[in-house]
Amino acid sequence: MSALGTLAGAAVSGIWKAAAIVLAGALLAVSSSTGTGWWLAAGERDAARAALAREQGVSAALRTSIGEQNSAIDGMAKATLAAQERGAAARAAAAAKGKKYDAALTQVSGARAATCDEAMPAVRLLLEGVR
Repeated sequence: MSALGTLAGAAVSGIWKAAAIVLAGALLAVSSSTGTGWWLAAGERDAARAALAREQGVSAALRTSIGEQNSAIDGMAKATLAAQERGAAARAAAAAKGKKYDAALTQVSGARAATCDEAMPAVRLLLEGVR
């Protein structure tokens, strides 16, 4: 039985060696695929970080331009208000001058003149009333 025991021992030993080789190969395959996956993921992560940095730059530029536009709109609103105030003041001044002119015309409404000398007192009165 010793030959048979030796043969059986060799067979079992061979099976274990083959199993160990197969398991080592499987471990190598899994490790290499995991490493490749990590390497690909790291590359994608780096690309995503670069894209994020670019987008953050674009976003900052857009925020700056929006701020400039808002400042320009505020300036235009202030200019519009100032123009409206000037327009109201001009309308009030024109109305006051119109009233002065109407009052001066009322003063000289009955004046009749055939010559320049006759018209001059009425013209003087009209100019003084408008001034």
